[in-house]
Amino acid sequence: MDLQDFLLAFGIISVTALLLALLGLALLARRLRRLNLPNAGVLETLRAVPLGLVVVLDLLDLSLDIFSAPISWAILSRFGLQNLRQITVIEALIPGTQLIPTMTLAWLFARYSGRKLPPLRAQRPDGARVLGDKSPRSLAQKKNP
Repeated sequence: MDLQDFLLAFGIISVTALLLALLGLALLARRLRRLNLPNAGVLETLRAVPLGLVVVLDLLDLSLDIFSAPISWAILSRFGLQNLRQITVIEALIPGTQLIPTMTLAWLFARYSGRKLPPLRAQRPDGARVLGDKSPRSLAQKKNP
């Protein structure tokens, strides 16, 4: 296999990965818009996002190499997943990791590591923060029945 054949194969793989990533992103857009994770940490966010998103990010990294970092940053910002931006930038800037699906591996770790995480934190309409059943108002109601 000479250099020309290698570059042709690499180009075909890159273009195919880019097309699959764009198709996957188009299919996931509606589902990603419905996610609301304002106070979630990195592991909580990874547990909440669909597998398709991390596969799309890995395909972008495979096809665009270091140029995938700003594109991934913009995609994650658009869908309110700012916690995952640092992971994608680090993944894109480390040379030689394009063939390793690091986001998918991180998603699998977050899902199946067995670590107990607190429930997702949410904010009620009245502005009080909620963490499971331990909101200030629910604690006050339990103390004063």
